[in-house]
Amino acid sequence: MNLTTLTKRALAGELGPEPATERVSTAFTTRQGVRHDSRGRAYRNHVVSLRVGRAVGSCAVEPDEIADATVEECVGASVADLLAHRAPAIRVAALDAYLMASRPHWGERVTVPAGTSLDKSLARAAAVTDLLPAHAERVLVVGVVNSLLHRLRERGLRYVPCDLKGGATEWGEPVVTDLTQALDGCDCVLASGMTLGNGGFPVLLDHARSWGKPLVMYAQTGSAILPHFLGAGVTAVSAEPYPFFWLDGGDTVVFRYRERP
Repeated sequence: MNLTTLTKRALAGELGPEPATERVSTAFTTRQGVRHDSRGRAYRNHVVSLRVGRAVGSCAVEPDEIADATVEECVGASVADLLAHRAPAIRVAALDAYLMASRPHWGERVTVPAGTSLDKSLARAAAVTDLLPAHAERVLVVGVVNSLLHRLRERGLRYVPCDLKGGATEWGEPVVTDLTQALDGCDCVLASGMTLGNGGFPVLLDHARSWGKPLVMYAQTGSAILPHFLGAGVTAVSAEPYPFFWLDGGDTVVFRYRERP
């Protein structure tokens, strides 16, 4: 199974209501800039979100990757039409919303307690990194989040940070931009759901299947999509539907899924 076959199943009505009859009521883009207290680096997040019924599906994008008009044109469109949209982010957000509307999250519910932006980032990171297998020694981290690296450092794990943006981590470590170059040197992969929208997920999935390597996903993008890959290349998922932890200082929630033994 891959993202294409999952989409085809959705279009065939195998995963929920007929997608031609399900329509997007709301479409919006969330833009965030953040620099946590005590951290030396700032970063930005842009996320495209679509609402279908009670559910909001999301896909992170690079800043200004998708025009506001493109997002706004999704209002009133059917899920079936948007699953064939020219923009991958729209397709992912539509599939995410459709699947979440069809079957709301059922995984282990974990509360990210109220606190400062840094408090919540570190708490979310702990919930994510707890999904890594006990035998992990060298982790490829695809989609650099410094709080995740902080938790890996606390556990004494070696890691290779990878992100299309490149640059360096909070600790001055170089960030690789080509994940294919780093896969062979790691025994476990921790990857962002953003790889669903930028084309990295199929590479990770094929590698995990070919080598039996644990693949743990942390997902704001595609939080309702990735649990469908459990046992089919994905070992565990931390699924975080909208609104994300960085939007609210109060309690927020992530749902954790693990592959069954």
